[in-house]
Amino acid sequence: MLRRHHTLETEGKKLQSETERLVLRPLQNEDYNRWFEGCRDRLPSQYKYDNNKIDLSGWTQQKFNEDVVSKFKGYADRDKVYVFGVFRKSDQKQVGKVEIETIIRDEFQWGLLGYTIHNQFWRNGYGKEAVKEALNIAFKNLEFHRVEAHINIDNEPSLKLAKSVGMEFECIRKGFIFEFDEWTDNIVYFMNSK
Repeated sequence: MLRRHHTLETEGKKLQSETERLVLRPLQNEDYNRWFEGCRDRLPSQYKYDNNKIDLSGWTQQKFNEDVVSKFKGYADRDKVYVFGVFRKSDQKQVGKVEIETIIRDEFQWGLLGYTIHNQFWRNGYGKEAVKEALNIAFKNLEFHRVEAHINIDNEPSLKLAKSVGMEFECIRKGFIFEFDEWTDNIVYFMNSK
């Protein structure tokens, strides 16, 4: 059975990448002000799956270093979750984040994709650009073979984004995730390494 464990230190995985307009990379302590500003400047919720504004009271530099930067680095070191801040090249603003979570390694090399773009940056194509590059990182640098997106059946913007980056519809998983106080269905989109 093939067993792999990816760590930043021991395998030196390339966890930073650039597109035409964006930089994807793990968050660093120096990103506190950009992170804070991105969260602070969110618009009111635009629809059901748009997270409300984040309560930033108590979010000091130290709390950010410990609860975001160190925590995310620990997840990546254990090959659990890779969280990429998405930064706009033109002004270094953090426009959102993309995550690749390990579901299982061994003979599967199977991951899960998640993405959030702050709603003040919507309708600029940043989501598509960031997700497309995150999938490249997942396949080329993190050696996943399959990446899935699990999407609520009525989350039209997320479904549209998954299709736009070339992910394929696979199925509807019934009663798949417990949220909104009930077991809800998810649509599964996937992409395999080429």
